[in-house]
Amino acid sequence: MDSTVVEIRTGGREAVVDLGGEIDGFLRSMGAREGLLNVWVPHATAGLAVIETGAGSDTDLLAALRDLLPADDRWRHRHGSPGHGRDHVLPAIVAPSVSVPVLNGRMALGTWQSVCLVDTNGDNPVRSVRLSFLPG
Repeated sequence: MDSTVVEIRTGGREAVVDLGGEIDGFLRSMGAREGLLNVWVPHATAGLAVIETGAGSDTDLLAALRDLLPADDRWRHRHGSPGHGRDHVLPAIVAPSVSVPVLNGRMALGTWQSVCLVDTNGDNPVRSVRLSFLPG
């Protein structure tokens, strides 16, 4: 298995970040042909989603998460910025890992799908993402 860690700057704000460029570069550098890609976020307050980006779905996802997980004082986990407890619940809803088949050196995603980092935690402006490729 080949693995690397990339750093993603979210700028300290809620963000959905398309990881396609980083993943494509990693797969090229590995000479990947066929196998399985695993993407992992080793953070307690971020997750990964396979979602369409650029047509409003990424903004809609953040709006839905704000509705589902409001940044208010309901949360028992209280360190950090106000409402930060919601960020610790996020990975139970938006999983911290995703696996994608790789065929002919590329992710076997649908036409509009992208693998994206989902980060609602403004307290951490830089995230690590581990990319691992298991040849098949």
